[in-house]
Amino acid sequence: MARRIFVGLSGGVDSAVSAALLQEQGEHVVGVFIKIWQPEFLECTWKEDRMDAMRVAAALEIPFLEVDLSEEYKKTVVDPMVASYARGETPNPDVLCNQHVKFGVFAEWARAHGASMIATGHYARTIERGGHVELLRGVDAAKDQSYFLHRLEQRELAHTIFPIGVFTKSHVRNEARRFNLPVADRPDSQGLCFVGDISMPEFLGRYIPRVCGPVLNEEGERIGEHDGAALYTIGQRHGFRLAKASAVPLFVVHVDTEKNTIRVSGDRSRAASAKVSIRDEHWIHRAPALPLRIQAQARYREQAIPAALHREEGAIVATFETPHIVAPGQSLVLYDGDVCLGGGIIEKTDARV
Repeated sequence: MARRIFVGLSGGVDSAVSAALLQEQGEHVVGVFIKIWQPEFLECTWKEDRMDAMRVAAALEIPFLEVDLSEEYKKTVVDPMVASYARGETPNPDVLCNQHVKFGVFAEWARAHGASMIATGHYARTIERGGHVELLRGVDAAKDQSYFLHRLEQRELAHTIFPIGVFTKSHVRNEARRFNLPVADRPDSQGLCFVGDISMPEFLGRYIPRVCGPVLNEEGERIGEHDGAALYTIGQRHGFRLAKASAVPLFVVHVDTEKNTIRVSGDRSRAASAKVSIRDEHWIHRAPALPLRIQAQARYREQAIPAALHREEGAIVATFETPHIVAPGQSLVLYDGDVCLGGGIIEKTDARV
């Protein structure tokens, strides 16, 4: 018996192919466009995305629905993101969006409207093993999006399908052409969907007061000026002004939002941490026994690095095999090979600043 599956159609090729594959497999597919919040000062882009989603639904001859989750998105994604930046952290809004919006409010809405499953165009996989669902990396290492999904619960994973997780991006493009989808050659979206064509510092400047402050060298001497400490992240190279040109590139190695200062160094390794503590940890299945050897990933599309996970003074700490540049607020996602174990938010680092 065909399942009633609500597919989140973003207007892009990945979600379109996901819907087409499920329909080809005999499932009863419903396309849904999720409208999210967008600031008034930016040019509207969601209408174009919705039109492309409607064109896909029409091409596949499947029902098309729309749900407005703008209010939920602003409350659970944008507001916490801005607050995190204001504290001098570097949050990941895509993680929040998946946890609270796509696999939270949208999944609940879909079930209330008759869906037995939901599906998205994420490059990730799930497998049932030992009575629980495991989250695995997508086959395409360059597109794997399990990093953004590490806070999902068992119930959510058990009722979600990732149809393209077993494919490479090039294969997905070919499938889109095979299905004659109208978005087959649409470029991939870049950056955050609600930020649009402006930079993150420009966006944040609308919500966090821009108070210029000193740029300090390693000795604590003022050597320049910045536009507000909350707008900078560890490892950043540009965006501040020096009183005198430097003979070497300078990198942000410390951010202090209370004093409104940033510290820079010509030695980028000064920003690297040997170990970090994490908070708000979440496990896909259950908390593992510690200590544990794992691979840790602090940014999307970066290579996971070997680390040891253990408890230290009541906190969970990850000690990297080699020092790594990370920033408070980032998600540290933990893996055992291709299996995503879960992760947490980086709270403290031991960077040499």
